[in-house]
Formats: sequence, structure tokens, C-alpha cells
Amino acid sequence: MSAAHPLSNIQQELLKLYSSDIAEADLLNIKRYLAKYFASKGIREADKIWDEKGYSNDTMNKWLSEDDTDYDNKNSH
Repeated sequence: MSAAHPLSNIQQELLKLYSSDIAEADLLNIKRYLAKYFASKGIREADKIWDEKGYSNDTMNKWLSEDDTDYDNKNSH
């Protein structure tokens, strides 16, 4: 049996929250907030990479117009 892993800070905070009875509407709002938070964080990171690499709308249009089979063949080498 492996050693137990300590809880992360987010797990500890969520356990505090779970110790009280939360209304379903509040729980749904918390889930939505967390989803928006992590989506925004991901978008910011993607934007940072996008800027660092100098991508543009033309880059995206090129990617979208690539033939899927050509893309698969490029990655198989």
C-alpha cells in the first residue's frame, strides 16, 4: 500500500465548504464559477503562447484549411 498523499490547498478548502449543507443553486453557481475561472486561466495561457510564437488569424486559418490526412502524415514521422 502506498503512503497517503496530503490534500492540496484547494482540496482542503473544498472540504471546509462540504462540511456545511450548500443549497443546490449555490453549488451550481460554485461549479460555474470554477469552470469560468479555469477556462479564463487556460485562455490567458494560450494567448501568451500565441503571442510568443507570433501566431495570427492567418496562422489559424491555415491550420483550419489543412487536410487532416496531411497533418496525420506529418506527425507520423
